[in-house]
Amino acid sequence: MYAKTIAVANQKGGVGKTTTALNLAAVLSAKRKKVLLVDSDPQGNASSGVGVFDTDGGANIYTCYTDEGQAKNCVQKTRLKNLSVLPSSIDLVGVEVELISQENREKKLKAVLRSLKEEFDFIIIDCPPSLGILTLNSLTAADSILIPLQCEYFALEGLAQLISTIRRVKKTLNRELYIEGLLLTMYDGRNKLTHSVAEEVKNHFGDQVYKTVIPRNVRLSESPSHGQTIIEYDKSSSGAKAYIKLGTEFLQRLKREM
Repeated sequence: MYAKTIAVANQKGGVGKTTTALNLAAVLSAKRKKVLLVDSDPQGNASSGVGVFDTDGGANIYTCYTDEGQAKNCVQKTRLKNLSVLPSSIDLVGVEVELISQENREKKLKAVLRSLKEEFDFIIIDCPPSLGILTLNSLTAADSILIPLQCEYFALEGLAQLISTIRRVKKTLNRELYIEGLLLTMYDGRNKLTHSVAEEVKNHFGDQVYKTVIPRNVRLSESPSHGQTIIEYDKSSSGAKAYIKLGTEFLQRLKREM
C-alpha cells in the first residue's frame, strides 16, 4: 500500500490551515496510522508545531528540492510515536526563482515523496498561503486537497479562486486530484455570519463539507508556541476534541470510498 497524500491548502492566510495539518496528522498518528507531515511553507510553523525548530543543518525540504535523493535523510521523528516530519526551511522562499528555468518544475515535490510513500499510511502537506510554485508542487504531488475555510464573507471569494486553481491543476498536472473535503474553522456558533457562511458553503458543496467544525479555541492558538500539537498540550480542550472528531470522520469517509 502507498500512502494517501493530502494537501491542506488555502491561499488565504489565517484560516487554520497549519493548525489543521499538524493536528490532523497528530490525531491520525494517535490512531496508529503512520503519518508524515510535510511542511511546505517557508514560515515553518508546522515544523515548530511538532517540536522541530532548527533545520539550518540542511536536513529539510529545501534540500530535497535541490536533491530528490535526500528525502529519506531529511525526515525527522517527532515525540509522537507514529508521526514524522519533513521540516521546512526559510530557504524555500527562493525556490520559485531557482526552479523557473527547470523542466517539470511543478513535479519536484511529487518526485521527492515518491521514495517515501511505502513507509507511511498518510502524507499530509501543509501548503503556504499562496498559489505559487510551492502550492502547485503540493497539489501535483497530492491525491486530494483538504480546504480549511474560516466562516467569514471574504473566505468565499478566496475559495472561488482556489477552486479555479484546482481545476487547472487537475487539467494539466494531476488528473487524479480531487477535493477531500472542506473544513469549517474558527467556528463561532453565536455569530449569525458564521451560520450564514456555513449554510452557503454546505448548499454549494454538499457532502464535501465535513460535519465536524473547528471552534475558536484559545488552547489551539497556544499549543504551537510550546512546540506541541493540541492533543499533547490540552487533550480535554474543545479544540482537541474537535480534531479528534475530525480524524474519526476522515477515516470513516475513507472506508466508504474503498
